[in-house]
Amino acid sequence: METLLRTLRMLIPKRLFTALQPTYHSALATLGTLRYWFPSKHIYVVGVTGTKGKSTVTELISAMLEEAGHTTALSNSIRFKIADESEVNTYKMSMPGRFFMQHFLRRAVGEDCGFAVIEMTSEGAKLNRHKHIELDALVFTNLAPEHIESHGSFEAYRDAKLQLRDALISSPKDRRVVISNIDDEHGALFLEVPDDVEKKGYSLKQAEPHASNDRGVLLTFEGTSMHSPLVGTFNIYNILAAATFAKSVGVHNDDIKRAVEKLTVVKGRVEKIEEGQHFSVFVDYAHTPDSLEKLYQAFPNDRTICVLGNCGGGRDTWKRPAMAEIAEKYCDEIVLTNEDPYDEDPRAIVQEMVDGLKEKEARIIMDRRDAIRYALAQAQDRYVVLVTGKGTDPYIMGPKGSKTPWSDEKVVREELRLLLNKAEENDTGSDGDVQ
Repeated sequence: METLLRTLRMLIPKRLFTALQPTYHSALATLGTLRYWFPSKHIYVVGVTGTKGKSTVTELISAMLEEAGHTTALSNSIRFKIADESEVNTYKMSMPGRFFMQHFLRRAVGEDCGFAVIEMTSEGAKLNRHKHIELDALVFTNLAPEHIESHGSFEAYRDAKLQLRDALISSPKDRRVVISNIDDEHGALFLEVPDDVEKKGYSLKQAEPHASNDRGVLLTFEGTSMHSPLVGTFNIYNILAAATFAKSVGVHNDDIKRAVEKLTVVKGRVEKIEEGQHFSVFVDYAHTPDSLEKLYQAFPNDRTICVLGNCGGGRDTWKRPAMAEIAEKYCDEIVLTNEDPYDEDPRAIVQEMVDGLKEKEARIIMDRRDAIRYALAQAQDRYVVLVTGKGTDPYIMGPKGSKTPWSDEKVVREELRLLLNKAEENDTGSDGDVQ
């Protein structure tokens, strides 16, 4: 199927191919629904959408529901989970097409899952992959410029997200609810629903008193104080989004608190890597200017070494100088490297990032492993190394659809171990000289 699609993409003019895609995927969604016999009718489906935080919120919702005794299915850009079985998402997309979502829901029903928690994207909505998924609930996290070249404008990107709100409105489920971040300037749009749809907003004010440092966050939810090892004020928002939904389906505060405190890591999302080193290392998916800035703001008192590229050759080229400018503002040392160039020249991508630097110079190391190795070698006590852009992405995407297997977490761990072993050998050698 992938070979056929690549062939069609080459043979059909790009504008016509793009115009036909939604119809093609809509037809597949309809066929998938018929083949798996309307599985979303038989399970509570909650969709999570927004620019940032979707994967973390889905993980939190699933954890809270499980803490309350429910069996869940979970689909996000990190993994697919049905009951106790989990597999890594290697598709490089949150909502795979070609019957995938309908098959996933049918499997969830077959395993007696009470809830399906689904990360839902603008790209998925644009391609009609959400069609025939009957929603019970929708959670909106935030909205910031992203996928602009794919959608044509920020307004079109926003409207693709709003298609998911409209899908909730048209869902035949008996009780529907929308949860929205009212601190976001677009949050009110998601609450524009008929009276037969419940609407609940959440705001950072509801978490007061709250605090954030490099060891996690403290917050209060409906009078219950809780601590999460997840870093950054943005994770307070993520917890609020999940907790507000959980309360809407009857999960008690004690269960919410236990789930929050047990969830020590979300893979590839401000994921702390520990191998016994004397400095901190985090791997994060941040690939937009807004998400990158919020990540860097989570470490205001630390010296930071930042490794970044620019996710996605051939798309959102406007981000390149903007992300470098943000790195210049917050990072003590900047290392620019390769990420997912696709059919673009990776050095040209990095050069566009360099153009965003006004005062600081960046070290350019195109080999991503070498860039990570260099950053780790420079770190000293109380430094923080931030490796961003890939998160849990399993490949570096190159020309003509080529895929190089990759894991930022794995590479960071391997390079940390080599660094620590080298330091240990040097110490041993020094002791021998003294003797």
